[in-house]
Amino acid sequence: MWRLLRGGARAGWQVRAFDVGIALAVALCAGFGVASAPAGYHLELAGLLIVVLALVLRSAVVPSSPGFSALVGFACAPPIVVGSYLHAAKGNATEPIVLAPTLVALGVVVWCLATSAVTATVSRVIYGLVTQIRAAMQLGRYTLREKIGEGGMGAVYRAEHAMLRRPTAIKLLLPERVSAAALQRFEREVQLTSQLSHPNTIAIYDYGRTPHGVFYYAMEYLQGRTLDRLVQDEGPQSPGRAVHILLQVVGSLREAHGVGLIHRDIKPGNLLLCTRGGIADFVKVIDFGLVKQLEADTQVTVTRNDVLAGTPLFMAPENIARPNEVDAKVDTYAVGAVAYFLLTGTPPFNGNSVVEVCGHHLHTPPTPPSARLGKPLPSEFEVLVLRCLAKQPEQRPDDLELLRLLRACEREAAWDPLGVL
Repeated sequence: MWRLLRGGARAGWQVRAFDVGIALAVALCAGFGVASAPAGYHLELAGLLIVVLALVLRSAVVPSSPGFSALVGFACAPPIVVGSYLHAAKGNATEPIVLAPTLVALGVVVWCLATSAVTATVSRVIYGLVTQIRAAMQLGRYTLREKIGEGGMGAVYRAEHAMLRRPTAIKLLLPERVSAAALQRFEREVQLTSQLSHPNTIAIYDYGRTPHGVFYYAMEYLQGRTLDRLVQDEGPQSPGRAVHILLQVVGSLREAHGVGLIHRDIKPGNLLLCTRGGIADFVKVIDFGLVKQLEADTQVTVTRNDVLAGTPLFMAPENIARPNEVDAKVDTYAVGAVAYFLLTGTPPFNGNSVVEVCGHHLHTPPTPPSARLGKPLPSEFEVLVLRCLAKQPEQRPDDLELLRLLRACEREAAWDPLGVL
């Protein structure tokens, strides 16, 4: 049955036909084998055992209702009952005790009835477990499929909408990490992110809570590769391609900053390259899990701004030294670090520990990307990258200036996204 059905999704009636057909085929083969056995070879028990094992195995591996399993058991009984009767009717004069065919058939009937009762019980247990699992995997109008990722406070699953059948990603708070503060922060994350409508920002479709109080939200399901995977596969990128990517990232961040939000965890792993409408290298900024309002928080239980948050390799100095005083310029620094990574294949600073990396962000001037790469780069672009990596936030460009300077660099180092299709 598995071999026949593994080719893809099938209609329910087809699955049922395979299910019942294979069970009946086993029963018919067993009944025919018993009926055709020569006199003196008592195969009734062997045939009965084959049918019993097949029915019990079917009830354990094929989720079905108890009543349906009982019906399958009843349908499989006649072949083995008739086969046993015909075999007993042949008789054997050499045996001291010869049972009447009717008595043999009656014994097989009793065993078949008992087997049907057992299979119905097994199906009730299995079917009940499957129903519970399906209910647990149902979040509002969405049905969870497989897990596709896991972060610091949430897991991400591929899901389907009950009516639209649209591929969707569901993020939910991991049960073992549930706390009042974490739940408030998770709800805040989706509410703030849902305000964003830039095409390069991941779209939020819906959000809600399960009957058990677990908060979740539905977002667009993206297929592509992150920037760290891009560099891992292809090595350092050309300045033109890097500028093309960064323009989209900064455009997304500018909208977020404009409504009073900062990301705080811009890194290659949170920047996804997709293909949209035949356009390659279409960037999606994902995982606003560390999002923070620029206005001061009134409840310290919602977001602990004094806790180190972000990824050390792409973290701004003030996010290390003064995490409760950060502004949008921490994202500008991270954009510069991502640009450095795209151009050279390495982050601006490395170290043997988080403390060492943070120390470099605080005190060490970054090596120019061209020196790290070992070949010249467009001077205006390199100066802009180093300016984004300035230690003092006021020395970094704001979003509008950064966009203007990137567009100027784009004219110097043109990139055709059609070239990667």
